[in-house]
Amino acid sequence: MKGLCPSKVQKAVDALLTSPGVCTPELRQAVEAYAARLCSGRGETPEIPADLTEYVRKVALYAYKTTSEDIQRLKEAGYSEDAIFEITLCVGMGAGLARLEQGLTVLKGSQ
Repeated sequence: MKGLCPSKVQKAVDALLTSPGVCTPELRQAVEAYAARLCSGRGETPEIPADLTEYVRKVALYAYKTTSEDIQRLKEAGYSEDAIFEITLCVGMGAGLARLEQGLTVLKGSQ
C-alpha cells in the first residue's frame, strides 16, 4: 500500500501498527495483514491466535453482524477492552486498505 495512500493516511497506518499499545505490534500487524488477505484474496495468510480468527473474519467481511456476544467471547479468552479495540481497528484498517487498493487497481486499469 505504500505509495498509494496520502502521507497522512500512511502515518496513521504506521502509528496503528507500530506504536506502543496494549497488543504487540507483531499481533496488530498480523491481524491487519490477515484481514487484508481475507478481503483481497491475495498474498499469504499470516498466523493469528486461533481465538481471534472468527472475530477477525466477521469484522473484516461482515462487520454489521458483530454482536456483544463476539466481544464477550474475546473477553472470556483474556482480551481486555483496550486490546479488543486495537484488534478491531487493525481489522478495519486491513480490510479498508485492501478494498482501497482493489478499487485503485480497477480505476488504473480502466484508463
